[in-house]
Amino acid sequence: MNMHVETFGLLADTTPCHDATNLTEGGNLARIILNGQVYSLRITRAGKLILTK
Repeated sequence: MNMHVETFGLLADTTPCHDATNLTEGGNLARIILNGQVYSLRITRAGKLILTK
């Protein structure tokens, strides 16, 4: 899900924003591929994000 947030009525922020729980489909792990390299995005029990190669 992409969300765009407007900042204080000024210019809209067009930076893509993704909900981590959507990326993990409700779990705690997602794989992300960049330039043929696979990364793991993990949501910890404390609700923090860890991105590892």
